[in-house]
Amino acid sequence: MATLNDPLVRQLLEARYIASLGTHSPGGSIHMVSVWYWFQEAKIFVATASGSRKARNLQTNPAVSLMIDSRNVLASFGTTIVGTAKVVGGEASQKLNEKIYDKYLSPAAMADPKVGPVFAAWDDVTIEITPKSVISWDLREADQQVFGGSLERNPTYLLPLER
Repeated sequence: MATLNDPLVRQLLEARYIASLGTHSPGGSIHMVSVWYWFQEAKIFVATASGSRKARNLQTNPAVSLMIDSRNVLASFGTTIVGTAKVVGGEASQKLNEKIYDKYLSPAAMADPKVGPVFAAWDDVTIEITPKSVISWDLREADQQVFGGSLERNPTYLLPLER
């Protein structure tokens, strides 16, 4: 089991990756969606609309899973964080969402009246995730420990991902 302080986990939390967020839908299925996120003080924040499926799901079940991975077939590493979430609104949400946008959007995009203000109006709440467990993986380590470096020496063994 990893922790939020492990270097690999910190790299994923602090860098600009796409995460997959899972929440529980009322019918019992898992709702999965790609999200932008911000990490601060042992919490993870995701901007969303109050009417979104993920925000509505959290009203009845606060359990969430968040997976962040490098999406690089030759250097695949990632983390899954399981925890609970709550929806934050108002001025606190606006400030948190700004941090998320600043992480993923350039200053030019934020200043563009067709982009920055649209995100601000679109995402009126923030999901605040409190981690309970952290799992991480690193195919580069597995390659060294299990495959004796075969994948690194033979990069054509792993087929490229679609982009």
